[in-house]
Amino acid sequence: MESQRSFLVIGLALVSFLLFQQWQVDYNTPAPQQVSAENTQVVTDNGQSNVIVKNRSADLPESDAAPIAEVKKVASSQLIKVTTDALEILIDPRGGDVVSAILLEHDRTHLSEEKFVLLQQSPAYVAMSGLVGAQGPDGNSNGRPVYSVTQQDWTLEDNSLVVPLTFQSEQGLTVVKTFTFKREKHSIDVAFKVTNNNATAATIQPFYQLKQDLVEHESSMMMPTYRGGVYSTADEAYDKYDFDDMADERLNKNTLGGWVGMIQHYFVSAWVPSQTEQNSIYSRVINNGGAAIIGVKSPSVAVQPGQTVEVESTLFAGPKNQEELSQIHNTLDLTVDYGFLWFISQILFSGLAFIYGVVGNWGIAIILITIVVKMFLYPLTKKQYESMAKMRALQPKMEQLKQRFGDDRQKFGQATMELYKKEKVNPMGGCLPLLLQMPILLALYWVFLESVELRHAPFGLWITDLSAKDPYFVLPILFGASMFLMQKLSPTPSADPMQQKMMTWMPVLFSVFFLWFPSGLVLYWFVSNLISIIQMLVIYKNIDKKAAAKKG
Repeated sequence: MESQRSFLVIGLALVSFLLFQQWQVDYNTPAPQQVSAENTQVVTDNGQSNVIVKNRSADLPESDAAPIAEVKKVASSQLIKVTTDALEILIDPRGGDVVSAILLEHDRTHLSEEKFVLLQQSPAYVAMSGLVGAQGPDGNSNGRPVYSVTQQDWTLEDNSLVVPLTFQSEQGLTVVKTFTFKREKHSIDVAFKVTNNNATAATIQPFYQLKQDLVEHESSMMMPTYRGGVYSTADEAYDKYDFDDMADERLNKNTLGGWVGMIQHYFVSAWVPSQTEQNSIYSRVINNGGAAIIGVKSPSVAVQPGQTVEVESTLFAGPKNQEELSQIHNTLDLTVDYGFLWFISQILFSGLAFIYGVVGNWGIAIILITIVVKMFLYPLTKKQYESMAKMRALQPKMEQLKQRFGDDRQKFGQATMELYKKEKVNPMGGCLPLLLQMPILLALYWVFLESVELRHAPFGLWITDLSAKDPYFVLPILFGASMFLMQKLSPTPSADPMQQKMMTWMPVLFSVFFLWFPSGLVLYWFVSNLISIIQMLVIYKNIDKKAAAKKG
């Protein structure tokens, strides 16, 4: 098989891959929804405006003991603000939900002074937690509990910060909901300490969930990425459950440990409950399809009179940093979605991160990791180009056969196979090594696409963001030129005029595709092509020397 056919197959595969990704976006992205009419805006006594849900019972999971009661429509009080070196958090004292999370180390857009907002009040994307059950304060008719707090503004000054919220229920329970923040961390430890001051036992059940309004989000046609629910169980280390799945069927899985989350490109929010309990993972769509919830319930707990019990969990709201995620749970780093070749991608990312630690520039790290990968694959590349060189040497004889048999394709094919057999040339010899290289090349592609470390990372000169397209399209043009040169060095295609035209236009088509690709990806492909050209020239030169020596 000729080299150009290989390029054609790869080109068609890439186009098909991109079209499939876009199909996933078109048919798995929820349609735009209006914020539910049940929501209303109220102004509290302190003058602060808050969006609340009139019927909060739709948000909450049913406990194992009893369904959630209808609740009163009460406005939230002033929000609690917590600032650390990594996060700016807003906590609603009604329920103690995290209703806003601003990532202070990440810009909203490149070179923007605004910081990236992950969790927010409107459209809602919030992290909820509470206690349902027979005596759970979140499950009674008074609505979500309104916690009291000693101050409204908290700032991390040491290595950790503890923010306690307190509530006294009508059932005689004292609930202290504590948020613990740590320096350089996007994880928040959330603990409920429940004391039963009543003469009878009380039953509570902890729940932790993420709620997101289903509104339309921007997505790149060339680089569509997944946005939706994810979860982990003892049997499934990582699985996706998108918003359409939630609308079709509620998720319902029981597991030891586990976690739930919602992900988007570069960022993730997740609840990690106790890993020693038999938890229940669930999902729900509410507000007439306007919002989706994914959550986890821990087992019911009986609190005896005079007894104090404590339940704990961890909320993560931040970038998909694999090191930080793996410290929270050993499968949470799988939210960095490298696809089915994740095991290869993780190895490649480790190498890329190591090189970055030495050189301090992600663009240079991309160039060096590309060189390392190409050198590692050199034995396969050498076999590929040697086969291509043999095919190139046969081109004069192939032309003679074409002139001899004219349009008789059957006789021409038979004569061609006899020529291959006589010259001991395997027409598949150039394809097999190429196919063996593809898993590594695709895995590296996903590394560049998914790694948050490359988001807004500068390279040099006009490339100020490796996760964005080249503003002047220099790299895509250079890539097209390198691909054109590779074609000229490869065996010419058969005399089929249509195939010749397709090969001629292939560099142009690829350049057009790459115009909108992240510049880090284009840099990788361009450097890879340059190395391939050098390897091709060296291998062909050695083959010519050997051929000349035999003739001499």
